[in-house]
Amino acid sequence: MWEVTPSFRLLRSSTTHSVHRSWVDQVRPRLVAAGLDRGWLNELIPPSGGYIPDFLNPAPTGPAPTLAEERDAIQAAPADRVRHDLDHLARHQGTLGPRLRALRNNPQGLLAKVAEEVETYWGLALAPYWTRIRAVLDADILYRARLAAEHGTGHLLNDLHTSLSWDNNALRMARRKQPLTRTTAGTGLLLIPSAFTGAGLRTRTTPPDPPQLAYQARGVGSLWQARPVTRADALSAVLGRSRTLLLTELEIPASTTQLAHRTGLSLAGVSQYLTALRNAGLVSAHRAGRSVLYARTTAAEVLLRAASA
Repeated sequence: MWEVTPSFRLLRSSTTHSVHRSWVDQVRPRLVAAGLDRGWLNELIPPSGGYIPDFLNPAPTGPAPTLAEERDAIQAAPADRVRHDLDHLARHQGTLGPRLRALRNNPQGLLAKVAEEVETYWGLALAPYWTRIRAVLDADILYRARLAAEHGTGHLLNDLHTSLSWDNNALRMARRKQPLTRTTAGTGLLLIPSAFTGAGLRTRTTPPDPPQLAYQARGVGSLWQARPVTRADALSAVLGRSRTLLLTELEIPASTTQLAHRTGLSLAGVSQYLTALRNAGLVSAHRAGRSVLYARTTAAEVLLRAASA
């Protein structure tokens, strides 16, 4: 959810983001076609910064929570928590619209609709790109873990963001409007790398959950850079020319129709080859409205890198 909320905000923004421009150009039309620009998330996530209800970012239960786990946590959010967060949102925005007022009056009855929309958004905006996104997040975690092991946690926290400082067993955050003390915070501290959260820090402090700090992961600047395959002929000898062509075209997730148009292969042929690639674990399929988007898996990325080495 730490990728869902900031990425949705980015799609709603009127400004162009230099790093994520190609992703925005691909996903925004799908968002509009699915009607998500007029749905629950559109009202819960302000477009220009500010507070996002905490129940949309449940405390993760482990280092790699699944969408299903976080969706279930949203649905299970206590009614008092939902009302408190919506009241806080109303203070920021001035008022709540009819849909959010209904959610405030009946959280247990309507949270399922919010969770359903989250799942729809995930399928069209993030799931087709998750292999790339997850690789950046995992690389950041590996870097931070090594930093902590070699130089200590204090060095890790001082390196995390310019607004953070660790000194004399105290972690300080510059420009935070309200102080956060150990007596008012939950136990521990969760550091959450994010591809979409932007250059600033975002926080979630809802005791008894541990405080959460979401920060921009290292390597985000190269997230959408093209990854050309320089020796597709070597891979063609193993997979066949058409299957290799489809894998290279899936640099950007695409539907069967789009792939047929871009490659000149027949629709039936593309469908047959994609089925074979999916059965081999090289391609994944994701529902996006009436279309199905195909994307390369981690295994395919490894195979393509090996072939181009």
